Amino acid sequence: MDFLQKVIQRARQDKKTIVLPETGDKRTLAAAARVLAEDIARVVLIGNREEITALAGADDVSRAVFVDPKYYGAMDGLVEQLTELRKSKGMTPEEAARLLREEPLYLGNMLVKTGAADGMVAGAVHATADVLRPALQILKTAPRTKLVSAFFVMVVPDCDYGEKGVFIFADSGLVQNPGPEDLAAIAYSSAQSFTQLVQAPAVVAMLSHSTKGSAGHPDVDKVVEATRIAKEQFPDLTLDGEFQLDAAIDAGIGRQKAPDSAVAGKANVLVFPDLDAGNIGYKLVQRLAKAEAYGPITQGIARPVNDLSRGCTAEDIVGVVAITAVQAQG
Repeated sequence: MDFLQKVIQRARQDKKTIVLPETGDKRTLAAAARVLAEDIARVVLIGNREEITALAGADDVSRAVFVDPKYYGAMDGLVEQLTELRKSKGMTPEEAARLLREEPLYLGNMLVKTGAADGMVAGAVHATADVLRPALQILKTAPRTKLVSAFFVMVVPDCDYGEKGVFIFADSGLVQNPGPEDLAAIAYSSAQSFTQLVQAPAVVAMLSHSTKGSAGHPDVDKVVEATRIAKEQFPDLTLDGEFQLDAAIDAGIGRQKAPDSAVAGKANVLVFPDLDAGNIGYKLVQRLAKAEAYGPITQGIARPVNDLSRGCTAEDIVGVVAITAVQAQG
């Protein structure tokens, strides 16, 4: 059974409720129909039931919960709560009402905030910033987490490295140029994500173009400092650096370049020094090794909200819904 099938199986065992707010998008409705048909999660669709079902056509979404902002019975309570949450930023009841009635992403996040749903998946027709902004305003960051980041689960066929070919690559989708504190936070979140999704111990490598002082440069210094911070703040993590990629995942090269490291040659969580490296790295592995790439998956928000690529397929959305449901189980 491959990674995604295992995730889907786990989602079915403890079903969660996932909001899909982009109901004007046919891919989203096709994904919702499959999620419901395969009993992966309960689904909340935001909008008018008749309009949504008409657009869905042959895709049966009748088992979804429909939340129409015009008639939702709990709307007054949500307006009050959103006003209170954002009053320090000048939020008025009138503006809160407008956002919840006209902006499905705000309503979706408030459904998650109040427990009417367990997570949200969006981004098929919205930019990343538009998806994450209301999530950070309403749900905020998770405990012990200083920033929100994104990762890919990489499943490499016929590969003995990592956890039987499974890795997390981070940050590969969000944080442009993380500083040492940011990299340490990304390492912590990524280790938690790996353990939760892959159900195996996380072994974290802080990547660089240097291994244990083999090169000197401010870019290397950043990773060295990030490693120090991460070890100090999260002493329970199995984490080390700085490593070149080969020293991080290949046991023979790891023993040669970093013989005293418990991580060298064994890493399954790869923390890249910046978004350029992380994004290039995951796409190289995806294309050249024909790896499956699941993501970008968001981590660090208090409750799971995940952003889709605007080029996603319905199948991609189903996978992200299943991952979001498993994140919500945690």
